Amino acid sequence: MGVFKYAKRLADKINGAKLHSLFKKKDVQLDPMQDYLTVGEYHVDGEQRTPNDQPYTLTVYQDEEKVLHQALSLESTDKLEPEYVRRYSPELQRYRAFVSRKTGRRYVVEEYLDRFIERVKGHIRTGQNSVNVSVITDTHYKDRNSMDFYGWNGLTHVNEFSYLDDSGLLSLKVHLGDWIDGSDTGFLGESELTKLRDSFKSDKVPYILIKGNHDENDKFDEHHDLRASFPENEFEGIMWPAMYQQKGIHYISRQHGVCYYDVDDLRFISVNTSDLPYYLDAQGRKKYDAKLTLAVREDQIEEIIEILEQSSNKQIILMSHANPINRKGSNALKYNGRSLHELLVAFNQGEKGEMHSSFGLPPEFRLANEFDFTNVKNARIIAYFCGHRHREDQYRINGIQYILFNCSALMGPNHALTTKYNKNWKRQIDHQTEFAGYIVNIDLQRHYIQTFGYGAASKRRIFYI
Repeated sequence: MGVFKYAKRLADKINGAKLHSLFKKKDVQLDPMQDYLTVGEYHVDGEQRTPNDQPYTLTVYQDEEKVLHQALSLESTDKLEPEYVRRYSPELQRYRAFVSRKTGRRYVVEEYLDRFIERVKGHIRTGQNSVNVSVITDTHYKDRNSMDFYGWNGLTHVNEFSYLDDSGLLSLKVHLGDWIDGSDTGFLGESELTKLRDSFKSDKVPYILIKGNHDENDKFDEHHDLRASFPENEFEGIMWPAMYQQKGIHYISRQHGVCYYDVDDLRFISVNTSDLPYYLDAQGRKKYDAKLTLAVREDQIEEIIEILEQSSNKQIILMSHANPINRKGSNALKYNGRSLHELLVAFNQGEKGEMHSSFGLPPEFRLANEFDFTNVKNARIIAYFCGHRHREDQYRINGIQYILFNCSALMGPNHALTTKYNKNWKRQIDHQTEFAGYIVNIDLQRHYIQTFGYGAASKRRIFYI
């Protein structure tokens, strides 16, 4: 038995030496505990960048498939189960980041977000009409263990984004859509939406859940030429009931994803740019592919008008997945994006009129909405938040500031679908460029909006109201 134990220790040392040589070749070391490649127990502390620099017992072990794992247990605890765990990745030739067994979050990300929160605090005013909103978009959760593109990391990003709820800074949190990639089977897509919803919703901060063009799971249908993988109102049934049930979230109906939330003199209004009829052909395939067809329709426009007509003494920010117009002022949706923008301009000018949009449009996308903003006093639409484009951008048209936010989804530099903006970030898993999220401060007293980004996002941008 003693000879066997000695031989096993010798094999572990040889294996560890091989892995050490790979590390030196790759020059990869995210933390000093990456060096612990031999099975055994070790004392580690702040010198090895442990959580909060506390003393831990680091246990290195192998599973049945001979894959190395590490586990961290506080030296002061009597609990048998470790606090943090991780495994060696043959693809990366290093350990992944430690994950909390309790929260599912990486402690290095929590520490990074703590520093991010302190940075935000140093630039904002507290008090009336200084409002903070956390924003994330385009997480593209997919059932795949991807190291350089969409995958399980999408759910991780949402879970870690929700850590900001504990900061005490936020009045509202928003996901701007494309929760899932929509390329898995319908059953998986439904399960993914449920997990994302549960990870995002909060009992500390009010939240708004916006629909994206991937959230109908049409990418799967498109690739497989099959019957619709989502039944009608699947996203709506999973995501919106919890949103609408919150205290303080107001709405005209629960049909279209439109709602509004007030903080001091600010009003936030959600818009659904994936507003499509659910029509199936004889083979059970959708007439309108939500991934390719961005639109707003008459009934949703009617709800937006009704909310705007009751918005005296409010400064207003609208939010949707896609931008309704581009920087040239042209339609950025397939149907009615420019019409929506013109309605917002009419509101700011206090006009009365009727919307007509019919020439060359399918009947289901024609508009005939009357509006009267002449009785609305001391109100203005100041900004419009959106994602979708997988980059940061901004442009002001007719006095409305459009602000585009970068995708949280990992976009590795070598993928054909990766935007130029994200290629410049050289995004990598377990690095600070893996994810992206924001806190937006709207200060009506100082007349500006500040966006603070973490991960693959600008540290600070300022837009004057």
